[in-house]
Formats: sequence, C-alpha cells, structure tokens
Amino acid sequence: MDKLEFGRVGEKMYHEVLENGLNVFVFPKPEFQKGYAFFATNYGGMDMRFCLDGEWHQTPAGVAHFLEHKMFDTKEGNALQDLAANGASPNAFTSSAITGYYFESTEKFTENLKILLSFVSIPWFTQESVDKEQGIIGQEIGMIEDNPDWKVFMNLLGGLYKHHPIRVSVAGSVESISHITAETLYACHKAFYDPANMVLCVAGNVEPEAVCALAREILPKTPGPIALKDYGEKEAPRAAKSLMEDFMEVSTPIFQLGYKGDVPQKGEAGLRQQLVGELALEALLGNSSPLYAKLYRQGLINQGFAYGYESYPGCAFLCAGGESKDPVVVRQAVADEAARLGREGIDGKLWERLKKGLYGAKVRGLNSFENLCVGQAQSFFRGVDYLRFAEVFSAITKEEAESLIQEWVTEERACLSVVRPKGEQA
Repeated sequence: MDKLEFGRVGEKMYHEVLENGLNVFVFPKPEFQKGYAFFATNYGGMDMRFCLDGEWHQTPAGVAHFLEHKMFDTKEGNALQDLAANGASPNAFTSSAITGYYFESTEKFTENLKILLSFVSIPWFTQESVDKEQGIIGQEIGMIEDNPDWKVFMNLLGGLYKHHPIRVSVAGSVESISHITAETLYACHKAFYDPANMVLCVAGNVEPEAVCALAREILPKTPGPIALKDYGEKEAPRAAKSLMEDFMEVSTPIFQLGYKGDVPQKGEAGLRQQLVGELALEALLGNSSPLYAKLYRQGLINQGFAYGYESYPGCAFLCAGGESKDPVVVRQAVADEAARLGREGIDGKLWERLKKGLYGAKVRGLNSFENLCVGQAQSFFRGVDYLRFAEVFSAITKEEAESLIQEWVTEERACLSVVRPKGEQA
C-alpha cells in the first residue's frame, strides 16, 4: 500500500487500488478503540440519465435514494439488524452526487466490515418489497415537501438552474417513484455499484493490509464497465430566474439567496475554488463581517442565519439564508456590500482573522472519523485527496476571494427564493 503523509495537519493515510478497481483508504488510529467504515459509490440523486454497454437509460427521479433504502435487504433478512446485533451503529445517506453506507463500532469491527461489504455488493430485491417501499418512501416525500426549509432550498435550485438535475429532489416525487421496479434497481446497481466506481474509507484501530484483504475476499475480483453520466444541456452563467416565491404555514418569511458559480474543475483546481468560495462568503457575510453585524442589528437576520459553498459535478453556487422580515432588503444589502468590496477590497486584518478561523475549524474537524472518511470519499470522486486542503488553503490570497465576489455576486447570477406566510398570499 502507498503511505501518504500530510505533515501540516499531522495525518497519514494508506491507499491501495485493488484488482477490481476499488480504491481503499485507511486512516490508522491505534490509540482509539472504535473503528469507522464508509463504503460509497459515485452515484447520487442527479444521476438519472446514463449510458452502459452502449445503451442509454433514463431513470425516474429518486432511484438512487430508493436503492439505498432497499440495499439493506438480504436473502437472510436485514443488514441493519445484523450490524446492530454486533454492537455497530449503522446508517446510510444519498446526496445529489454520492450514496454512502457506514457504521461505527468498538467491537467485532472485522465481522461488521464483512457485513457492510457483502450487503452493498450483493443486491436482493423482490417486486413485492419494492411495492411496499414505495408507500414508505412516499410518506417520507410527503413530509419533506411540507418542510418550508426544504421547499425554499429546492426552489432556489430551480431558480438558479434551468437544466442541471441538481434542481431535482434526491428523493424524487410520489409520482416518479411509482415507476421504479425491481428491474430498475438491479440495472442501476449494475451500472454504479461496481467496485471500480466505489471507494472504501476506514479509520480506527485497524491494519490497512487487513482491510484490503477483506475487501479482496468479499467483493468481485474484476472490474466491470462504468456508466457514462449525462447532465443535460450546458447551463448559461446567469441564473434561470431571479425570484422564486411560495406560501406555506410559516410565521416569518424564510429565504435562500443564491449565486450561480463557475463549473468546478476536477482535482486541485476544484478544491481551490471551494476554499476560495468559503473564504469569500466569510468576508462577505460571515459572522465576523461588517454586513452580518449590520443586518443582525437591523433585525433583518437572526442567529439561524447560515451560509455555504456547494459544488457538484457540473455546478457550484454560493447560498445563504434563514428567517427575515424583508428578504428583498437583505438581497440588496448583499449586492451593495459586494460592490463595496469590489471597490475597496477586503480589510487585511479581517482577512487574516477569517483565514485563521476557517483553517482552525477545518483542522478541528479532522478529530471526527466520519469527517475523515466521508470527506476523503467525496474528495476522491472529485479527483483530489481530502487532506490536501491544508497546503492549498495556505496559498490562497485575498485577491482571489475579492475576484470571486466580483464575478459571482452579481444580479445576473443571483436568485432569491422566499417562502412567505400564507396570509401574505394575494
């Protein structure tokens, strides 16, 4: 195995590519009793159209999430129950870009890892169980569609993007999942759950070579074909719509303000764009920025205000939101502050504080096995190692953040999504 050392953050990582194409990453932590394993596929909610073996497939929205639910079914019963019986804490998630299965345990780690690798790689579906799951997931969809925070964010994505499937809910709709069959699930498992399209990340008191040996024992011996994904027409730089409004049972308007960014490149360039975007947000409207203090003082935002940089294959954006008595005023205030920073630049002392604060938060996050493993898996699919952030971060300049604000935080790239109280509906 290759041993990679990241001196700036005091971490080391072992890496090996198995004969079947699976990338294995191990973070040895002999001082801990617990172990954490994350087994992920480069397949998420937005991967609805793909080509495999020369044939194009268009699948309903929600298949990746549906498949995640059904993967725990085995011929013998249910893998969740098996892991829990061994003292493990298992779970899974589906995002727009990846699906991951994981567990944490302090005992029987090897046995639990065998269970994880087995049930994720060996699908077992029946049409009867699929029909039953449609009702369960349908109820889940109904609950999230009644959530104003979910609604305001999905409306934002629909306003920013005209074609990109990031605008489609990961869970799909009640109508879309009604078209999912056992054959659909088997086809998508074949297309995306091949070891060559997956990654295994493990952290804890484990031997790297033993992890690889176990993966070799359980998983297929050779790689299969990898599906080619299609995300539709190329997006224009400008937002598809500037305003999205909805009305729900809320007492105060909630909003999400987004700015459509440049498509991220793979590898270190994409990581650099992410870090620059995060720093730009801190300078523009982070908790220590002049604008945040002004908006908070005027009662236009509260402590629930949050912001972030988001990126997926083919898209990236800045977003910020929460409750506000007047989201339109907040939008204008952000535009005015972006223009001021374009003229005057970011204060040098503020920049140094922001940079130290964000770097410190990222380093503290390395204490979490989950952050290490999930972060490495996501970064690997983007073409870079997660722990490379320390070296890239140190070289980022104030001018890069100022340039990103000038280029991205513009009226052409902006969309404001608002969910207002039903009483305000005309």
